[in-house]
Amino acid sequence: MPTDDGQAQAHVHEGDLLFTPSDDRVSASALTAFAAEVRDRHGLEVGERDYEAIWRWSVTDLEGFWSTFAEWAGVPFRRPADEILRLRAGVAEGAVWFDGAELNYVDAVRRHDPRSLAVVALDESGGRQELTYGELADLAARVARSLRRLGVERGDRVAAVLPNGIAALATFLATASLGATWSACAPEFGAPSMLDRFQQIAPRVLVAAGSYRYGGRQFDLGDKIAALGAALEGTAVTSFEELAADTRGDGDLEPEAVPFSHPLWILYSSGTTGLPKAIVQSHGGIVLEHLKALVLHGDLRAGSRFFWFSTTGWMMWN
Repeated sequence: MPTDDGQAQAHVHEGDLLFTPSDDRVSASALTAFAAEVRDRHGLEVGERDYEAIWRWSVTDLEGFWSTFAEWAGVPFRRPADEILRLRAGVAEGAVWFDGAELNYVDAVRRHDPRSLAVVALDESGGRQELTYGELADLAARVARSLRRLGVERGDRVAAVLPNGIAALATFLATASLGATWSACAPEFGAPSMLDRFQQIAPRVLVAAGSYRYGGRQFDLGDKIAALGAALEGTAVTSFEELAADTRGDGDLEPEAVPFSHPLWILYSSGTTGLPKAIVQSHGGIVLEHLKALVLHGDLRAGSRFFWFSTTGWMMWN
């Protein structure tokens, strides 16, 4: 059926195949390169388009898949693992992964060329910010020094009420670099919903925006943050601008080495059946999951651009 502009409109039905990559694209993909590595190291017979075979191997030989992938993807371990996988009662639930290994999520960000583009941030008013990896690291280093002066140490929690953007990204990286644990709520949450989440984790610092913009309107957060700060006893309340403006001292972003299972961030369930349930994910697990999803599934590589739309209240932001 032609559309108003004269172009043909395809009828799409459930089960229709929408896209098939060319042979050249398949051959040049990261997944094909990884499959070749698996064939060489493990003797697994898998063709270029035999996704099911490599998937089946990945879920039956857990230690073989994850150890091979971590090495192939260049996970920046500070200390290698003494043991890749230790099952409990023969099942994966409660298993210990990469025991003895040390790293920091931020190491995986800092290994990029500091002159290359790291992030392009756009907002609905037309604002645009661009930072290189070097600029992003410098910004996160300033925030990390300020957090440290506020008493943030390894194992502490840093909570944030920030919109999606460079401020949230830099504050998260600063938090992770210290070995502290990040947790965020989107600015549009109500104060009681934020308190239901943050009161469980007793944050050392709350980093909050003064306002946010949505649907062409500006929303003030003053009263909401004041109420939240008053309820979180012992929590210092500050802004990203205050953290980033503190230029006392200098130095590079220096992430602290932490165990593979060290908490990186805390997410929450929806809270539809009682209080939201805290969900903790680790530095090592998330480095591996991000590399697996972005490199093997997304076929991203240096220079690729990846668009991601989310609020900081969704796990998709993380």
